[in-house]
Amino acid sequence: MVKIKLKNNKYLTFAKGNFDSWCVYEVDENGFKKAPLDIDYFNTLDELSQIFSTDMLYEDFVKIYDKTTSTFDKNVILNIEKLVIHYNEYVDEVFRIFCILYLVMIAEQNKKNTKLGKRIKRLGIYNLLIKGQTPNYCANFMKQMNWKEIDELCLEGGF
Repeated sequence: MVKIKLKNNKYLTFAKGNFDSWCVYEVDENGFKKAPLDIDYFNTLDELSQIFSTDMLYEDFVKIYDKTTSTFDKNVILNIEKLVIHYNEYVDEVFRIFCILYLVMIAEQNKKNTKLGKRIKRLGIYNLLIKGQTPNYCANFMKQMNWKEIDELCLEGGF
């Protein structure tokens, strides 16, 4: 079972969702679980981009993206722990967000009949941190697009 411990007495895990067993949940000490939403972690990343360079955040995200496959690898979590050290007093929040992104990318890789996989998350992060779009836009703009349109945008972004 995947269980990533966070500093706030919570942990991240996969559990059965509406469509498959790859739903990411943040679970508190009482067992209450909540699925992080795109808008939530895009908002947090947007707030962090007011403190840290968007290039630094994006480059660190890409390091995680590059290591993400369809299988959970605890070594990626160890790499995230090392990667976030330079975020100083925000280290715990950046660790949390990067771990959520890692797990949701694994979930995207495991979606049945996926043609885009983890590139969907990268496109959202790219639009937020590189193109400067709003978190709301990044969380919703792909919803009415077909996979070929999204694929074209990913290719334009270089991934």
